Amino acid sequence: MPSHDFRAPRLFVDAPLAQDARVLLDRDQSNYLGNVLRLAAGAEVLAFNGSDGEWQAAIEGRKRPDGLVILQQTRPQDRLPDLAYIFAPLKHARLDYMVQKAIEMGAATLQPVLTRFTQASRVNTERMRANVVEAAEQCGILSIAAVAEPVPLERYLSQRAAGRLLIFCDEAAEVESPIQSLQNAREADQGIDVLIGPEGGFAAEERALLLRQPKILRLALGPRIMRADTAAVAALALVQAVLGDWGGKTG
Repeated sequence: MPSHDFRAPRLFVDAPLAQDARVLLDRDQSNYLGNVLRLAAGAEVLAFNGSDGEWQAAIEGRKRPDGLVILQQTRPQDRLPDLAYIFAPLKHARLDYMVQKAIEMGAATLQPVLTRFTQASRVNTERMRANVVEAAEQCGILSIAAVAEPVPLERYLSQRAAGRLLIFCDEAAEVESPIQSLQNAREADQGIDVLIGPEGGFAAEERALLLRQPKILRLALGPRIMRADTAAVAALALVQAVLGDWGGKTG
């Protein structure tokens, strides 16, 4: 089979996967396969669980799909680059979009942080996890990114591993080539954290705290102010192209 089969439906399952194993489907999965995709017993899908690779599977069930029988592996498990996306949450649809794009870009961890000007007072992490799974299903991704509970920015900074490179995307930074700045960052072997703030920007004391962090790279994303969800895509694309696995690195 080709390395990516974009025609076959893909389904994330929370169960071990191995040849001849049987997996029970939950109600939503059964409804999706039977009523949305109109698939019946014997039809084949691709199943993955984030740890055992991707497998070809056949639907089982008499009146409706209620299980899968695992047939053969189509792709071995890979791993995501050691890339964390740190962000001030947005509201509703724009947060959904930002989460989905971060997953498509290869983020392994999503960490919401609360700042003075954060727009959303409450963060639905279960909805974020659902968006992570949906993006992985649709885009052929084998690993499921971790979704952390939101914490205040100060607490996140006090708890993060000091050896990781913190890429601080700062609209107040002097505009220079972001590619050159990233190429000059040689110490990213212990992981990368990409930080995008709220659309109101960081407060002065927050920016000062950030600039005191070890192994920090202050990055300008060009001469125009971007919305936070746009900045997420731009920043992660730059980081992946220069320091991440777009160039063959696996992190």
